[in-house]
Amino acid sequence: MRTNLFHIVLSAILLTVGASKSYSQETKTDTTKTSVSTRIDSTLVNAADSTKIAPVPLNDSLKQKKPMLLSQVRRKSKDYERIDQKNKKLTLYNEAELYYEDIELKSGIIVMDYEKSEIYAGRIKDSAGVLSQRPMFKQGSNVVEPDSIRFNTKTKKALIWNSRTEQSEFRIKADIVKRENDSVYYMKKARFTTSKDIDDPEYYFVTSKAKFVPGEKVVVGGTNMVIADVPTPIYLPFAFFPMTDEAQSGILLPSYGENNTRGFFLQNLGYYFALSDNYDLAVMGDYYTNGSYAMRFESRYAWRYNFSGNINVRFENLIAGERGYPDYAKTKIYNIQWSHTQDPKSNVNSRFSASVNLGSSRYFQQSINQINVGSTLNNTLSSSISYSRTFNTVPQVNLSLTASHQQNTQTQAINMTLPTLQVNVDRIFPFAPADGPKKGFIKNLNLQYTLRGENRIATTDSLFFKPEMFRDAKVGFQHSIPISTNFKLFKYFSASTSANYNEVWYLKTIRKEYDPVNIRDTTINVNGFDRFGTYNFGASLGTTIYGTFNFGEDKKIQAIRHVMRPNVSYSYTPSFEQYYDTYVTQVTAETIVREYTRFEDGIFGAPGKNYSNSIGFSLSNTFEAKVRERDSTKTEPRKVMLLNNFNFSTGYNLAADSLKWSPLRITGGTTLFKDKMNVNFGASLNPYALDNAGRTIDMYNIENGGSLFRLTAANLTIGYSLASTDGDEAAKKKSPGSQGVRNGGRDDDLFGVNTDQSDPRQDDDEDEEEEAITEFFKLNIPWDMTLAYSLTYSNTRRESDVTGNSIMVSGNTDITPRWKVGVSTGYDFVQKGFTFTQLRFERDLLSWRMNLSWVPFGTNTYWSFFIGIKSSILQDVKYDKRSVPDRTIGN
Repeated sequence: MRTNLFHIVLSAILLTVGASKSYSQETKTDTTKTSVSTRIDSTLVNAADSTKIAPVPLNDSLKQKKPMLLSQVRRKSKDYERIDQKNKKLTLYNEAELYYEDIELKSGIIVMDYEKSEIYAGRIKDSAGVLSQRPMFKQGSNVVEPDSIRFNTKTKKALIWNSRTEQSEFRIKADIVKRENDSVYYMKKARFTTSKDIDDPEYYFVTSKAKFVPGEKVVVGGTNMVIADVPTPIYLPFAFFPMTDEAQSGILLPSYGENNTRGFFLQNLGYYFALSDNYDLAVMGDYYTNGSYAMRFESRYAWRYNFSGNINVRFENLIAGERGYPDYAKTKIYNIQWSHTQDPKSNVNSRFSASVNLGSSRYFQQSINQINVGSTLNNTLSSSISYSRTFNTVPQVNLSLTASHQQNTQTQAINMTLPTLQVNVDRIFPFAPADGPKKGFIKNLNLQYTLRGENRIATTDSLFFKPEMFRDAKVGFQHSIPISTNFKLFKYFSASTSANYNEVWYLKTIRKEYDPVNIRDTTINVNGFDRFGTYNFGASLGTTIYGTFNFGEDKKIQAIRHVMRPNVSYSYTPSFEQYYDTYVTQVTAETIVREYTRFEDGIFGAPGKNYSNSIGFSLSNTFEAKVRERDSTKTEPRKVMLLNNFNFSTGYNLAADSLKWSPLRITGGTTLFKDKMNVNFGASLNPYALDNAGRTIDMYNIENGGSLFRLTAANLTIGYSLASTDGDEAAKKKSPGSQGVRNGGRDDDLFGVNTDQSDPRQDDDEDEEEEAITEFFKLNIPWDMTLAYSLTYSNTRRESDVTGNSIMVSGNTDITPRWKVGVSTGYDFVQKGFTFTQLRFERDLLSWRMNLSWVPFGTNTYWSFFIGIKSSILQDVKYDKRSVPDRTIGN
């Protein structure tokens, strides 16, 4: 006797509706108006009589059979269910669905043969005679959408006709698929692609046979690449495609090209190591036929909810010319980058971060790797590694350790602190109650304590990390105790006073003396602890004045608001001549006594001998307008900022014998066109006149026949950014290469874009939905533009020169929905030449990407062309051709 799954299904249905009478061999239930959904339990059923339920006795000597239903079964259909007892078949028609264990099946029609334990699913014809409702077979995360399917519930095997499935980034279509089990599929006449449209892809690979293991791999026999339904000569006798959501180790294919001075080359050849889910490593290299080579090690790491970062180490051995010839040159350059970010939620009291960019000063200027071309204009390299901790004591104490690095790529000067120690004790109010208000001179009196210790190193590129670099290191500690208070004066004035005590400790000082043997002054380093202390006083008085000019509510500009903040400050610093010494020197047979301080080479400076007693004056202004809205439904006027700031500042030195007034400094800035344009300006006006030699004399310029002030310097900068879409949408469409920022450059694309399209590890932009052709003819063309203008003027000694006058512009536009064009360029009106210029062209070929980058002239002339498949699975299907800049290696 054989127990069948669908006998159980049928008996359970009868039990549910309470049927106890005999049935005809065919039962039909019409559910045209409503869907039918039935749940079947895994109850033991007597297969001999499907209308009765026979429980198994507890003392039955026969072995109890294993239930055939291991879980609940659910099914439903829109039109009808038909159970054929004679042929032992169950038919579900129109929007049929079946759910069992991890199997989900949806189709136009589902036929269950419960004698053979088989399920058939296929399409049905609609009212127009068109086949519709293609089956959808899902098991776990694997989905197959064929024209029809035949599935055995016992063996789990299946035959699938004209199947469609998606695995990772692959979309696979095959004429016939044999499902061996839930982890192995055999395919006949299959084609696979990464195109979104599997029925009409722009390209695909076709093979006569294939083995498909979901989530793991695709192994194929003879495979031919087809583009636009045209077979190409690209043929592989066999191929293997890994398919997994996890990163996989593998070879990074290179790009190739030719250089005038270094010959043919391979660039970015390497190997990617997927070491774990938390970190990876890419090792890449370049090789040139003249012997030049480069190596790069790039690693990324991330621990969720803790920290993330990346490390890049780059080395290049550059050769120019032929050995034995005068133009032969050889140099080695390197660059190290490290970025580390800690999740703030991992530890609220302890923080660690790093941003490192150091190496050879000429690295970006001389590097032969194309990605570095946009960073050749960088003048500085900077690094910072910091650790900070907060101690929740009373008062609170903050401690930080920082290592910093500043490098000028032009002068090759390097300044480092290894490390800087900073300890800050929070503000203490000794005369104020713990919970009461702090008002008045006494209660507002407060003090702090700050300790700063530095180990400062000044060196050059040639001595970097050599013993000479550490030999001249300077160490010092500075203790600072500021005391201050503030209070109201005459109700409308805010007054503040302060006093500051500084004490400096050095571990090395100097002594100066005259060397009669070499007939010169010498400086001798003196090792040992030494200290000095200084103090100063200060006070300030300020207020805020508001003024409004009303023009009427019926006017376009209803009112202008003017806010003035005048301020008068006073500072006093005494003379600390007790820290000064003298020595006798000889100059042309004349004895001279010279004065110096043993602390003058210290990193925190030396105590001042001359006392300072000065008054400072400043006036800041802001101008804001109320503008009537064009929309009559809005009752409130719109506020428009006319001038964000318009400031005047000068000073008067009470201790000076001459030239008591400091130059008048004027600065200002505003934003225009809905904050798209930033305008900043400044000027210096000197009240004193010049003599015939161009030196400032103690005579007012107006007394010398001139104006009240003499313009000595001026500057103007304008930044303008606009796009076809405002706000975040414009920012999303504009995505300059982040590598340029890490290299020390700008965060926009005025200096070009640092991207390597052939790098398979870079994040691809999300594919945007294809715009309709009608939208294109409506001129809905996305674009963005960034403009920067700078003008500087110098007239310190009547030279009246424009020392700087340049404009830079970058723009990007989608001239069609799939064509993008970008340009970065500029012009220097003083040097009369174009600045760094880069042209960029990008074509979205749906599943493919094509890029052309070109620097047409200058010292960094180069071009690169790339076309390849976007998908990471087929990232090595590409064509990458490039040149590299022909640069001259400096000393």
